[in-house]
Amino acid sequence: MAYILLPFILLLMLISGAVFLRRRNGLPINLPLLGMTPEIILNIHRIHNFVTDFLKLSNGTFLFKGPKFANIDMLFTSDPANIHYILSKNFPNYPKGPDFRRIFDILGNGIFNSDHELWELHRKTTTVSVFKHPDFHSILEAGIKNKIDKGLLPVLEHYPEIDLQEIFQRFTFDSICVLLLDYDPESLSVDLPIVPCEKAFTDAEEALLWRHFLPEKVWRLQKRFGLGKEKKLSEAWKAFDEFIYGCLSRKEKEDEEPTGLLTSLTSGFRGQTGLSYDSKEFLRDIILNLMLAGRDTTSTSLSWFFYLLTQNPSVENKIRKEIENKTGGRKWQTLTIKDLEGLVYLHGGLCEALRLYPPLGLEHKAPSEADILPTGHVVDKETRIIFSIYSMGRMEGLWGDDCLEFKPERWFSKGVNGIGIKHEPSYKFPAFHAGPRTCLGKEMGMIQMKMVAAAIICNYHVELVEGHVVCPSDSIILQMKYGLKVRLFPIKTARG
Repeated sequence: MAYILLPFILLLMLISGAVFLRRRNGLPINLPLLGMTPEIILNIHRIHNFVTDFLKLSNGTFLFKGPKFANIDMLFTSDPANIHYILSKNFPNYPKGPDFRRIFDILGNGIFNSDHELWELHRKTTTVSVFKHPDFHSILEAGIKNKIDKGLLPVLEHYPEIDLQEIFQRFTFDSICVLLLDYDPESLSVDLPIVPCEKAFTDAEEALLWRHFLPEKVWRLQKRFGLGKEKKLSEAWKAFDEFIYGCLSRKEKEDEEPTGLLTSLTSGFRGQTGLSYDSKEFLRDIILNLMLAGRDTTSTSLSWFFYLLTQNPSVENKIRKEIENKTGGRKWQTLTIKDLEGLVYLHGGLCEALRLYPPLGLEHKAPSEADILPTGHVVDKETRIIFSIYSMGRMEGLWGDDCLEFKPERWFSKGVNGIGIKHEPSYKFPAFHAGPRTCLGKEMGMIQMKMVAAAIICNYHVELVEGHVVCPSDSIILQMKYGLKVRLFPIKTARG
């Protein structure tokens, strides 16, 4: 029995030694054979703050050594010069790469998993078929307002105490389904029904984070035998397929003349030269990638935005006053997309939330050829490069000594026409990525967030439930581990 326990005792001693040494100098220690992986495992529950801690102590770039036998060394960076170089200046040398495709295999041949010609095809076709569709803005605006009126506000009225993160996830899931699939799953209704596909995103994203730090043989073994996070990822995969293929089959059986963004998207990709994929499976990949972007980035940003408002109620009051001035006493529903552009305090608040809590806290790249980064770090084909976008918002050198403070005024610019919106370089503020891969849905996301925020702020004062703990989850998307439980006070009776 002692011989069986000995390896585990030795491993525990090594991990304890690593923790002790790190406490002495603040940086992870490189253990024989195991590298720095034990510290990752010990800190996976606070991975984003853990990464921020050692990046601050290493001038923004740090080589994290994995186990000798696993080939998972990672170069973490939050340096804007490196970000700009990789995402823009030397973009062709930094595709997603084969490691990324293996980790994110659930996304198939969608835009997030694609490089080179296929990525260019995705970007061009999606831009033309969706975002430049002549009816895109009218469909988007009508869909958001309808979902607010018939979904969001009735639910908030029914539940004076509620998990806002869950509500936002349901809202954005329904909205992206209506926009892309012309189908409303109505997950955001008063009875809060369980829709497996909607819940599957969270399970999948947690598993995908673990794949970054576990040796590939380990997570493949878990996948084969249905263990741990991989079991949930497999179940999520099944839920995605059943939902998307079901929606596509339902659409095919409809008698009316096909119209809308799904038809435009399908027609845009149909007949493209060089595509050797199964057409239905490829369409599934396209839609799943867009659903992922449409559900999680927006819902996560809204959740952190309202959390920050609960900590800064004066900002909530200023945004409400700004909206009242814009509408001139009219109902919030009269706000147009053009009106939203003039709400500078609301815009600044959302940008602050995106700076402090970017939906994608970590971004993965891999060089095609050996290279030297602006910071002098040498990388080769075997190097995984991880951007910590979360850490960037917490760097005093980028945002000043008050970088941890929530200050919408940080985004104000003063001109002859009054206060306007200040624009920061994308390599300093990469919440919507940067360079050729800049997020296609940036404008759509901001419109949706502003409409939802305006509707809630005009109707309610929001307070965090006393004692509720808010912290990031161990997920590839920066969700809240325990949700965002709040109390809602109608404005007429809200406490000051």
